[in-house]
Order: sequence, then C-alpha cells, then structure tokens
Amino acid sequence: MGKKSRSAGGAALAEPPADIPVVGGREPCPCGSGRRYKACHGRAQRAEAVKLVTRPFEGLPAEADWVAMREIVPAATGTVRTTRAHGDRDVTVATVLPMAWPAMHRADGSILLGLQTQGGSGDASRDAAAALLAALDADPGTPVAPGDLSGPGRRLQDVLDADAGFEVAVNTGFDFWLAGVEDVSAEVRESMERANAAVVPTLRLSSVDAAYWCEIGPRRHLRWVLTQPEDRLLDALARLHAAERSAIVEGSRYVGAFRADGLLVPVWDLAPGTEAEDLEEPGAAWARLLADVLTETAPLTPEERRARAGVVSRQLTLR
Repeated sequence: MGKKSRSAGGAALAEPPADIPVVGGREPCPCGSGRRYKACHGRAQRAEAVKLVTRPFEGLPAEADWVAMREIVPAATGTVRTTRAHGDRDVTVATVLPMAWPAMHRADGSILLGLQTQGGSGDASRDAAAALLAALDADPGTPVAPGDLSGPGRRLQDVLDADAGFEVAVNTGFDFWLAGVEDVSAEVRESMERANAAVVPTLRLSSVDAAYWCEIGPRRHLRWVLTQPEDRLLDALARLHAAERSAIVEGSRYVGAFRADGLLVPVWDLAPGTEAEDLEEPGAAWARLLADVLTETAPLTPEERRARAGVVSRQLTLR
C-alpha cells in the first residue's frame, strides 16, 4: 500500500508515483483521488516549481558570466551549443529579447534564449532550459511566450554541451534583435527603441573573468562576479580592506557587494574619467592578490573582524 501524505487541510493522500501527468488545475487529478489537480498533486508540482535553487548556473562553463548576463549586463550575447541528444544546435544566449520573450525560433532558423525574463520559478536554469526546448520545437518565426512555472525537468546543465564553452560579447544596444530580419513589426521595433534608450554603457574586462565596467549617469563603477565560496571571499575582502588594499586602481573605492544567483558581486566606485582599459592591468594584479589572500588560514585579527562586519553590512541579495 502506498505511503500517505497530508494535504493542507489534513486529509491523507496516497503518495503518487513519479510519473503522475500534469493536467489543468481544474481537471480531476490523475491519481484518482477525486479532487481537482490544483488541490491535490498540483500543489506538490507548484511547491517543486518555486523551490529555490540558490546557485542555478553552477556547473556551466563561465558560470559567473551567466550570472552577470542575467543580473547586471544590459545588452550582451554569447553562443552555446546543445548536446547531440538535443539536436547539436547553436544557440545565441541574450540578456534580453524583444518583449522580454524567454526564447524565440527566428524565421532564419536561428535560436535565441533570453535570460532577463518576467516571472519564473525558483530555478533559473530549469526555466531557461524549458524555454530553450520549447524554441527548438517551435516553428521558425515563433517566439516562446512566458508560460506557467516549470516543474521538475531538464536544466541547462542537461541540455547544453559543456565542452562548447561560453564567451560573452557586450553590445551597445539591442540592434542584434533585428540582424538579418526584413519584416519587423512595429511592436518589436518600439520594444527595441525603448530598450536601447535605457541601456547603461557597459564593457567587459578582457584580463579577468566576469568583471564589468559601467557608467551610470555621471558615475563609473566596476562590478565583478566572483565564484569563490562566500565565507572565504568575505574573509579575504576583510583582510584586504583592513590592509587598505581593497581598491582596484588609484581613486577607486570598494563600496560593498551584492549576492546574485548564489555568487558574490563586489562593487567599486571609480574615479571620474576612469575607462575600462584603465582597469585591465590593475584588475589582473588585484585578482592575483585576491588569490594569494584566499590561501591564508590564520584567524582574522580584531581589525580584520571589524572590517568583515563592515563588508557584510553592505551586502544585499538580488535573487
């Protein structure tokens, strides 16, 4: 006899086999309980859909750049390839697609996947994989509309070829939406013009991974997505801050960090006029310094503990 589970109202339900199909919320549950799906095993599916995966892109090549494209870079693309089991297809990953579509199968046969989308479940990788698979199955010229929360299913780590790599190209705007497209709707063109007007000038450093210079109004910043374990990274930042070595380049100032998709993203204010190219050599040198400090195992000194408290107090979480 199957195990029993309790519904929210306390009624005992037979635990379903793993292959209970998904149906409409108002339809009878396929398990045979007599209840509507949304009041029976649909509840378990929704709970699974919203379960938070704190580091959704872990295991993908260039994880930090995936996080950057989803969270801090306005206009960028990168190319990935699906596994042979999923068609061995080239896919262009974009920060944003027209109308915030999750994906699209363009008329020329190319596949685009958007990372900055509306809504979503607790697993950004599973959401993106669901959109990608829908685009692969769609007819050419078809966008993938935002759908219901994805339940258990394949993730990007299951669909993409890990050996194909992932390199990000930052764009000044979203004109790539229309590249090679002759018949563009007024709605898509207006969406592109609105998006272009809101783009924050951004450049990716070439000397280190996932570090992005940006200009927001009159101020310039460096935002650097780091993959090291958070506790060790906070200790290292505290050691550097206490030693007055947390600045990247002369005139810069470490101002804090935010957490995005399970990774820490330190932020520096830059002196007026600082260009991305001015950060290349200092950024590489600072990365080597950080690597050295990360190897230290001695307990933090009282001054370093105070610095760590200050570093932690300036953190926030995006998602």
